Amino acid sequence: MDHSILMAVLLLSPFVGFLINGVRYRQPTYKISGGIATAAVFISFICSVLLFSDLVGMPADQRKIHVKFFEWLNVDKFKVDAAFYIDQISGIMILIITGVGTLIHLFSTEYMHHDKGVTKYFAYLNLFIFNMLILVLGDSLLTMFVGWEGVGLCSYLLIGFWFTDKDKAAAGMKAFITNRVGDAAFLLGMFILFSTFGTLNIQEINGLAPTTVETSWMGALTLGTMFLFIGATGKSAQIPLYVWLPDAMAGPTPVSALIHAATMVTAGIYMIVRLNPIFIMTPNTMLVIAIIGALTALMAASIGITQWDIKKVLAYSTVSQLGYMFLAVGVGAFGAGLFHVMTHAFFKALMFLGSGSVIHAMHEEQDIRKMGGLKKYMPITHWTFFLGWLAIIGIPPFAGFFSKDEILWMSFHSPMGHPVLWAVGVVSAGMTAFYMTRLMCLTFWGKSRVPKSVHPHESPAMMTIPLIVLAVLSVIGGWIGIPEVIGHTFGHIPNYLGEWLSPVVRPIPNLAEADHSLEWALMGTSLGVASICAFISYHFYVKSPEIPGKIANSIKPVYELVFKKYLVDELYFKTIINPLVEVSRKIWYFIDVNFIDKITYVLADLIKGGGGVTRSLQTGNVQIYAMYIAIGLVIALSVIIIK
Repeated sequence: MDHSILMAVLLLSPFVGFLINGVRYRQPTYKISGGIATAAVFISFICSVLLFSDLVGMPADQRKIHVKFFEWLNVDKFKVDAAFYIDQISGIMILIITGVGTLIHLFSTEYMHHDKGVTKYFAYLNLFIFNMLILVLGDSLLTMFVGWEGVGLCSYLLIGFWFTDKDKAAAGMKAFITNRVGDAAFLLGMFILFSTFGTLNIQEINGLAPTTVETSWMGALTLGTMFLFIGATGKSAQIPLYVWLPDAMAGPTPVSALIHAATMVTAGIYMIVRLNPIFIMTPNTMLVIAIIGALTALMAASIGITQWDIKKVLAYSTVSQLGYMFLAVGVGAFGAGLFHVMTHAFFKALMFLGSGSVIHAMHEEQDIRKMGGLKKYMPITHWTFFLGWLAIIGIPPFAGFFSKDEILWMSFHSPMGHPVLWAVGVVSAGMTAFYMTRLMCLTFWGKSRVPKSVHPHESPAMMTIPLIVLAVLSVIGGWIGIPEVIGHTFGHIPNYLGEWLSPVVRPIPNLAEADHSLEWALMGTSLGVASICAFISYHFYVKSPEIPGKIANSIKPVYELVFKKYLVDELYFKTIINPLVEVSRKIWYFIDVNFIDKITYVLADLIKGGGGVTRSLQTGNVQIYAMYIAIGLVIALSVIIIK
């Protein structure tokens, strides 16, 4: 089939689904609306598979599908086409977005069946997929920015979906405003790159990338990439703009799976990987990215240890895993970063949908202190969640092991890396193993703490089938990127993903030949740390459940600080939000009330008074008009006589 037709169907199918459900948004027919929305995304998935297959059949250095629909902007030297582009990077992304997105839509059909706004929900979900496809397929930064803003809007609509609840509405607003801060920086980055290269076309910018690194902190390229990274910290929830993502749990659980796994939060990683020829030439920006990524991974993992809401634990896990991805791209391992985007999409979508299955079975209960022993009531949910747990803590041969350890190795081995970055990554991996095991123990294992009024049960097939598919992907999804050190040991297994990405990802400059013995040692260390932390967590929360409470009491100030998320939100309110509100209130009082309003009132009074005078003259009484005429004549004659 013609590529332009496939591209058009790929993009427009979710949009058509949005229009159909959007027109009938008041109809609470979950089967019809869910069927339309799921079919729309599945059609996009079929188109993605067909386009990807064509891409695979092309020579390695010619794997490009470019479709131009029309000229969008043409102002002097500024030209932007409505054009879309598939290569090795965006090809992987569209498979993730539409494939995992289809499973999330299917799960939602049953999960949201009771909601009166289910049709509107599916309309928003389709619009989300449409905008994410524009983001990853756009051949220019401006087209990417349209999708970038679109997913921001959809996240606001979906996070605040139950807007009659003030807290949920506030969470949607928080996500929207926080992302606007990052988006302003993204715009500045675009302006700088356009002034530097004279184009916003991504392929042209990459083709014009300098061959020598820019060492100045104030260089145009460094400033441009730094602003783009700030934009990425908003969309992909990194320090300091990560605060919106944990509150994104206010929306329906499948929304969390879509935002956290397959779409929006990976946009910042995708943007950096897409522009890797530019970023690799700005070592200062790369250093900042690596440090922010490592610190975010560590901080979010520590907070995850203290949370009791099943979705909040997974939310901070997402922030931490995103930190790993930024650590990867920050040390120049763009392929490893994209690899973790893919594996994370599988196991994190699985775990969010699994938590949705648990919440559904527990009658909307999300506190893991009120769960326990669900394994016997929900066998499919338990075993699929169990496979996702093994994947996220990095146990071989599950998907997360290969991508996580590739990141850790490159953070140590790359000239842009450092042993400290590796150490932070390993500590974060240990924390991840601890709090994810804690989640497993308190939810599925140990003694039941389920209230007697609640009767847990396995979810229907419409919800468990997506769990099973994602569980399989969480097991085998990492096998396409087996590191060389493992592949060489077990019969020269190729790293298919590395070979696939090599034509479009710049190699790390001055990368020394790998010391395989050292790589094995580091891999064993990280695996050992994760295994020990998982064992300790199991002992704490199943064998000796009184120990965690004693430890928390012994370090109560530290525990309270971490439990309250390091008081970052409170700090923002104290130093930024409240002062801004106070200044805005004063500006409103002095300008609106004392200046604009008073001028308006004075003008209104003058006009009203003038109208009153004029009205007193226009009485309609002929005798009074005759008197006015007589007075006028007297005055006129008097003037003439005086002259």
